Amino acid sequence: MAPDVAERGGPMIRLGVNVDHVATLREARQTRYPDPMEAARLALRGGADNITVHLREDRRHIQESDVTRLVRELPLPINLEMSLNSIIVEFAESLRPAEVCFVPERRAERTTESGLAVRFLAHRLFPVVRRLTEFGIRVALFVDPVADEIEAASELGVSTVELHTGAYAESRDAASRAHRLERLRNAARLARSRGLMVHAGHGLDYDSVGGVAAIPEIETLNIGHSIVSRAVFIGLESATRLMKERMVEARRGGAV
Repeated sequence: MAPDVAERGGPMIRLGVNVDHVATLREARQTRYPDPMEAARLALRGGADNITVHLREDRRHIQESDVTRLVRELPLPINLEMSLNSIIVEFAESLRPAEVCFVPERRAERTTESGLAVRFLAHRLFPVVRRLTEFGIRVALFVDPVADEIEAASELGVSTVELHTGAYAESRDAASRAHRLERLRNAARLARSRGLMVHAGHGLDYDSVGGVAAIPEIETLNIGHSIVSRAVFIGLESATRLMKERMVEARRGGAV
């Protein structure tokens, strides 16, 4: 298993493995397999520090029963991604996972396309954040690396922001990738200066992960699609271990 603490370049970097696409494969045939719980256990063996799932409003992959089993049976923190849908909020309040992360959600999208409009949604977020926090649940907001949204998140009293890395991960040339990575660095520094824990994720793969993992303020990367895709060829435990190793190498200073 990859080490938890980097020797140079900053504190430890944690890996949250998103197992949504294991459930996507199951739902394609409406079978009992593959089981996200089994996937989570293999990710744990490969060095995952937490498991992330997104309970979408259309239930296209993860179901309430999956989340319940993971929270109750897995010896790892569960990060539940969710919208402000009242039914899902009530479910989170009753189940009490370790962490929830609010994300924007549109039915037609293939995957989350942007960060949350925190400033615009503050009036809706505030009472929900307060209730969940009172239940002992850490609350994160998935945000673009934009100063105003990070400031708005800080004002709401959440514990964590997760920086949207999609634009960086999808860059097709070195100049745009460098520019977008610098935006992430600046956003991470700002969030930390406001007392927020900093996570990041979306679209990261084995080639792009190093630049983000090297940012010392970032504590956790949540990654799903690329790990599950690699697992088709080498297995989920090995795919998780490889991603964790690349993250730790970057944090030690072996990647830029």
